[in-house]
Amino acid sequence: FCHQLGPAHLPMLPRPRAALSCLMAATNRRAFSAAPASWVVDTLKNAQCVAFDVDSTVITEEGIDVLAAHCGAGEAVAAWTAKAMGGSVKFEDALAARLELIKPSRSDIAECLAAHPPQLNAGVAELVELLHARGTAVYLVSGGFRLMINPVADMLDISHDRVFANTILFDEAGNFTGFDASEPTSADGGKPKVIGALKEQHGYDPVIMVGDGATDLQARPPADAFVGFGGIAVREVVKEGADWFVEDFEEVLKLVR
Repeated sequence: FCHQLGPAHLPMLPRPRAALSCLMAATNRRAFSAAPASWVVDTLKNAQCVAFDVDSTVITEEGIDVLAAHCGAGEAVAAWTAKAMGGSVKFEDALAARLELIKPSRSDIAECLAAHPPQLNAGVAELVELLHARGTAVYLVSGGFRLMINPVADMLDISHDRVFANTILFDEAGNFTGFDASEPTSADGGKPKVIGALKEQHGYDPVIMVGDGATDLQARPPADAFVGFGGIAVREVVKEGADWFVEDFEEVLKLVR
């Protein structure tokens, strides 16, 4: 009997809880990937300066985690990175703890870069090129290390004086001795300090911050808008706090082209 009935004749069955959860999750993902508010579009199109976080935003990995794995301290350091990016610990505490676990020498970093060169996220090179072409100043503002961020800047034709990152300190033999705590990006609240200084010194208006972590979200204000990036890792605090949340730079490119 039942095989004679088409789908329209069959009674509606309750959806399993798991199926409902999947449907709701998919709906939420679509909502956060929807077109941005008109004021965000205007800010992006008129931005005089765009500042990008680097790890898990411009590149596909967390540089400090790659370095830690190379030096044999991967798991312990990755746990600290997750806490720092999620905002559950102060960034300066996580930075100090991770460096104490790794204690990278200058040669360790050089060998790591040679063995694991940074990989750009899809679309980011074209996005930076288009921003440069229209006269927008592009900066890299990172809690990572200059020795690992400068090669990324070179890949994107960004001058090193437009890189804000942390400086690892070495002795004359190249052994790790610590990090420069005077760098603004070495502590919580450092990225808003950088953005504020850029606006004050250069008069950039408006300014957009793009990033995946809680320290990037902190930069708005003084940034005029914050674009959250979830192409590598979706962090709920960033997803909820972003003015626009994307998981693919192609979405941003559509507005800039």
